[in-house]
Amino acid sequence: MVTQPLKFSLNHMVCPRWTPQELIDQAAELRLGAVELRNDVGDNSLTDLDQARAVGEHARQRGVEVLSINALYPFNIWNDERAAQAEKLARLAAAAGARGLVLCPLVDGDYRASDAEKDAGLKAALTALDGILGEHGLQGFVEPLGFPISSLRTKARAVEAIEALGLASRFGLVHDTFHHQGAGESAFFAAQTGLVHISGVEDAAIRFTDMLDAHRLLVGGADRLDNVGQLKRLLADGYDGYVSFEPFAESVHALEDPVAALQESMAFLRSRLGE
Repeated sequence: MVTQPLKFSLNHMVCPRWTPQELIDQAAELRLGAVELRNDVGDNSLTDLDQARAVGEHARQRGVEVLSINALYPFNIWNDERAAQAEKLARLAAAAGARGLVLCPLVDGDYRASDAEKDAGLKAALTALDGILGEHGLQGFVEPLGFPISSLRTKARAVEAIEALGLASRFGLVHDTFHHQGAGESAFFAAQTGLVHISGVEDAAIRFTDMLDAHRLLVGGADRLDNVGQLKRLLADGYDGYVSFEPFAESVHALEDPVAALQESMAFLRSRLGE
């Protein structure tokens, strides 16, 4: 039995064909308290201030919180272009009434920086983002990506940099169950976690180090990522924030009735977590 109840939310990746308003409406109909918007879902991406204000107002009317815009990429390669992207996304997030901005690191097999160079780049980006996010009253949600070619694979390295800079009040972690398993990370950082992303992988032929976003489904009984175990640990350690569905598989996006599939996944997880 876990010590905290599950609080589900919907990342726009659950159904990219929905508009932001439709995503919010579906969350409200499912009696969920929050959504995550995105800047990478084609025509339904959040892209301009007027749109963001309208979406934020719609969310307030439906009683749904906007958790984040997902995402600034690659946030840890800091330059003038990244600064401009960060400023634009921060303005959009603030206009939509979002709590914060998801920050994803570079994934590139040709990136040959040393560990020291990667850490220096991470700290430079966090320092610059502290000012930009602070100006708009936003949090930064750092999401290490567990792919072998990721420039920031583990939460431990992110926490080390955040704490070294004294920026724990500005930045928290995204614990993504897919990336936690892909990175082979055993440490949990519930106290530093601001947001949890969940998805399942069922293909028995895939090694964890070979998993790709295209393999990410809704969580069900054949899940190989131990979403249930990861959530049990996070909740037992005191995490009381949102758990956001983030499937990338085309088979999920093409579902005729994504709401029914989400309800089934929620029911599965609640039953396995003793609710």
